[in-house]
Amino acid sequence: MEALGINPWMLLSQIIVFLLLLFILNAVGYKPIQRILKERQERIQKGLEDARAAEEARARIEAEREEILARARAEAEGLVAEARRRAQEEREKLLAQAREEAERIRATAREEAEAERAQLLGQMREQIVALAMAAAHKLVGEALDEQRQRALVAEFFSGVRAGRVEILPEEMGPAEGPVVVTSAVPLTEAEASVVRRELAARLGREPEVVFRVDPAVLGGLVVRVGDRVVDGSFAAQLEQMRRALAE
Repeated sequence: MEALGINPWMLLSQIIVFLLLLFILNAVGYKPIQRILKERQERIQKGLEDARAAEEARARIEAEREEILARARAEAEGLVAEARRRAQEEREKLLAQAREEAERIRATAREEAEAERAQLLGQMREQIVALAMAAAHKLVGEALDEQRQRALVAEFFSGVRAGRVEILPEEMGPAEGPVVVTSAVPLTEAEASVVRRELAARLGREPEVVFRVDPAVLGGLVVRVGDRVVDGSFAAQLEQMRRALAE
């Protein structure tokens, strides 16, 4: 080795110094660096795990938020729908009350008009009797018995003669429901009592009798029992005469 110019002792000392330096670097530098790198890697890993946990927590919070918002929207929609339903019910209720009130007002007006018309016709009955008596006197040229004339006029308007309603058949069958009796002028209480008695006798029961006034019948009575109509009005008699003359 000396022939090569290498001093063995020098080489050995250098090797020892290199190994010693390597040992010192390993002990003083490499291991701390390794430890620092490992700690840094662990911090990075922990940071990544924390970030992942935070992301998962954020995702859970976002999902919970969306769920809460969805429930809130559903509740809000339910409240709005309920409010609309209640508003619609209240509107329909108010409309129904308004219709009922309007119908009540119309019914009251009709009843008042009917009562007023019946009252006027009742007041006119005496005038009609007087005119009829005057007409009879004019036709025959002499005064008839006033009581007889009044009786004839009453029979004409009421259809009641000698305590009987002449237009009613002897048997009318067991018809159900109320009986509607229409006359040209309001019947007196005595005439109405005769009509009720006659109807009870013919029907075999005490019926509910509704009296109506319609000047169009002119005279006599129109009796409706269920679907059956007995028309003994003077207007019907005139119509029959017109048809007979037209044939």
